[in-house]
Amino acid sequence: MSAIAVAMSGGVDSSVAAALLKEQGLDVIGITLQLWPKGSADRDRHHGCCSLDAVEDARRVASRLDIPYYVLDVQEEFNRRVVDPFLADYEQGRTPNPCISCNSEVKFDLLLRKAQEIGAGTLATGHYARIEAHPSGRRRLLRAVDDIKDQSYVLYRMSQAELAQASFPLGEWRKGDVREKARELGLVTADKPDSVEICFVTSGDYRDLLAKRQAAGVGVGEIRHLDGTVLGRHQGVWNYTVGQRSGLGALPKGISGPLFVLDLDALAAVVTVGPKEALQRERLEVGALSFVAGSAPAEEFDADVRIRYGADPVPARVRLSGDGRAMVETEARLSAVAPGQAAVLYRGEEVLGGGRILRPAA
Repeated sequence: MSAIAVAMSGGVDSSVAAALLKEQGLDVIGITLQLWPKGSADRDRHHGCCSLDAVEDARRVASRLDIPYYVLDVQEEFNRRVVDPFLADYEQGRTPNPCISCNSEVKFDLLLRKAQEIGAGTLATGHYARIEAHPSGRRRLLRAVDDIKDQSYVLYRMSQAELAQASFPLGEWRKGDVREKARELGLVTADKPDSVEICFVTSGDYRDLLAKRQAAGVGVGEIRHLDGTVLGRHQGVWNYTVGQRSGLGALPKGISGPLFVLDLDALAAVVTVGPKEALQRERLEVGALSFVAGSAPAEEFDADVRIRYGADPVPARVRLSGDGRAMVETEARLSAVAPGQAAVLYRGEEVLGGGRILRPAA
């Protein structure tokens, strides 16, 4: 029987995932990703996932569980696969979700291959999601039992091959029970707060990273009302996301607030704002489609769609349009449909797949 590697982020979830697998009598190996150069100021300051503190916490948990533990230096690959595309998306007026890229590009690609090199046949993580194996060999990706902590949304890109080599030990657990289990085991991470920040944004604001990449004056443009009125100027579309309140202060006569960001045109450097009701949409175009089963259920099918992490699923009709694209029409109006975010499709508790939002449609 080959070993099972656990991606240990230094938090309570991956710690308990490793402990549960060890209790099952499996040959467990702990692995943590090093995302910063050793001794870097950012790495030493940051206390989130895969930081210096996190690495030490994961090491202590591995010692407590008496399992082998490795730290893998993936900083160059992480920057290339996750950080650079994240910044490029904002520069182009999109709103990315880096956790989706990290899971697809790093955990279930790069890290999985690294785990196999040290003798592990399976990679386990602390994600709250479930995998169900059918007698035919096909695997289904399901929502977690704990609806509040469910993370199936950020895993929608997983393939059948990846699911066959993955394990989510916490899929049937609730967060409170996970913490209690960690306390029973005496794990140092038992009461550690959940990380809610983007792991590579050490300042807490992604705009700080973008500002370092921009030359002074580049990308400056107009802020326009939906009716065409120019309301002011901005310092770059990357400072905005669709749905955010614009905070323009005093408005010209005839324009009433509050105003919200409706559209970002990076090419023309225009930020369009308008009233909150103008954010409502019932149709959205989705691209870069990926289906867990390997193909779509049909050319046209019903599904529930979530347009951001934590959002409630909304019933919709999905019509494939070729070139990896689809038009999604929802039964209820959606607010703040942001290009770059993921539209994830569900059928009941099963994740069918999803894609990136290209644009809201009229």
